[in-house]
Amino acid sequence: MSFTNAPVTRSLVYGLVGLSIAVSLLDIKHYFYILVDLHLWQFHQTWRALIYQLCYTNSSEVLFAAMTLYNMRAVERMWGSRKFATFVFVSSVFTSILTPTILALFLRPLTLGLFNYLPAGPTPIIFAVLAQYHSMIPPIYRYKIATSTSAPTDDQAPGITFSDKSYRYLLAFQLALFQWPGSLLGALMGWMVGLSWRMEVLPRSLIRWRLPGWVVGMRTQRRSQEFEGLRRRLEGESASTAATTGVESQADAEGGRRRTMGQQVMDQFHGAF
Repeated sequence: MSFTNAPVTRSLVYGLVGLSIAVSLLDIKHYFYILVDLHLWQFHQTWRALIYQLCYTNSSEVLFAAMTLYNMRAVERMWGSRKFATFVFVSSVFTSILTPTILALFLRPLTLGLFNYLPAGPTPIIFAVLAQYHSMIPPIYRYKIATSTSAPTDDQAPGITFSDKSYRYLLAFQLALFQWPGSLLGALMGWMVGLSWRMEVLPRSLIRWRLPGWVVGMRTQRRSQEFEGLRRRLEGESASTAATTGVESQADAEGGRRRTMGQQVMDQFHGAF
């Protein structure tokens, strides 16, 4: 149980915990949540949409978010760090734009200004990853909690069936309800973005695009260097093959010119007869 083969997930967890602690110590929590009427309409602080997912403003959300991300590290192991980092980046861009926009232009007017607050935290990103986790990772085992005290007469006893993934969903569900309805809106938007990626609703070019390898610590060479190395290896193999063929041909020719004493005697008798 570790972050083995999941460096992006490890960075997300450490970064989330570290930034949340730093924001609390520096007393700058008020920069990371969004009040639509005050921050967007009155002071035009649209930059808040770009930073509100960087940290949480209370320790309970930090704890539940860190546990949820840790439990979903299998997604990165199956995809690879580069694809997973690309997905997290694309999801953060979409949720940073869509969530405040839907809140400001649709939900706030429909609720007559009651729905006005969007809490801080990467809940949308976590639920986008959760959508992938739900689709990719099958349950290992299932169990049933009986809802009746009577003895069961057959295998179809009344009860609620759970799996080993259930408690992970419960952690995420609790995270979505911490500061609802704002946190619930972020969770729904993140889930929709994750499903859109999974079902290829997003542009295909965007789904196939990848972040540069150095972002996740991959050491990549330039294409020219790769082709140059391949050309040199092919030339070296061709030269060695040619040299080996020449030596074998020379040996065969010399073997054809040289004759033993027995062959010469047989040639003499063959000419006499």
